[in-house]
Amino acid sequence: MSSQQSTQTMKPATAAKKLGVYLPATPAEFQEGVVSRAELNELQANPPQWLRELRAKGPHPRPVVAAKLGVSIAGLARAGVTEALTTEQIEALKQERPEWLEKERATQAEVRKEAARLKNLKKEKQENQEKGAQRR
Repeated sequence: MSSQQSTQTMKPATAAKKLGVYLPATPAEFQEGVVSRAELNELQANPPQWLRELRAKGPHPRPVVAAKLGVSIAGLARAGVTEALTTEQIEALKQERPEWLEKERATQAEVRKEAARLKNLKKEKQENQEKGAQRR
């Protein structure tokens, strides 16, 4: 690791994104400062109480909300969910199973299925090319 990398800093928004937390819910000193790569690594390795609590209870940023609900970020937007949600709110949605959530989960399942199909197709094509190259 170069000395430049060890002194590299990032904005709080970038650090919050890497930590998977909603920036406005972080402590003021985190929001107002800069975070070094070493500080980020320390936060990941030994999360302080505020970080453990945010990760457990939220509010969570949209990528985390989407993952917990099994939908895409675009799916959240289509459903009008634009704000950060707490774990409690996410669990309530899972229990309620609104129509939009079921629809977006089905869409997400199709997207994953298609991605897997394309990956397998690519793999088969690559294997066939390798077999053809060996025959020559």
